[in-house]
Amino acid sequence: MKTIKNIKLRKINKPDMLYFLRWWKDKKLVKLTSGVYEKSDVVLKRYFLSLLQQKKNCHYMILLNKEIIGNVSLAQKSPRIFEMYIVIGEKKYWGKGLGTLVIKKILKIAFGKLNCRKVYLEVQSENLRAINAYKKCGFKKVGRRRCIRGKKFFVLIKMEITKSAFKKFG
Repeated sequence: MKTIKNIKLRKINKPDMLYFLRWWKDKKLVKLTSGVYEKSDVVLKRYFLSLLQQKKNCHYMILLNKEIIGNVSLAQKSPRIFEMYIVIGEKKYWGKGLGTLVIKKILKIAFGKLNCRKVYLEVQSENLRAINAYKKCGFKKVGRRRCIRGKKFFVLIKMEITKSAFKKFG
């Protein structure tokens, strides 16, 4: 059985670029997350290196029993409000409840160590696995917006959780 004890988070470092490049080149994975597919390794490498330079944001690799399976980030949007991003990049771990465990772990960091007041995220409406994981961790839907990328329309759902709500769930 996988538990929160099996999940570790560590800060990203330069050798992790190989994982990010592989995940960012996976069209199915990108469709569920940002929806922005970039072909150029130069652009992707530059973006990854910029993550390493960010001081206000927290970028972590997700390890399951020492195996890297994804990444999770908290991006500071104002003094006590952060936006969360999570990707389980290794598809063999999809649908196993690991995202929920990681979310709980990163929220403990946000509301504890970072003294955050609120964490929010945006998720594509068709990513039902992610939406269910967020709900299990106490996130509530607070809005939605239609977006267009190329000729395709999609809906992003905004969800958030406050420190007081997390205390009830956490």
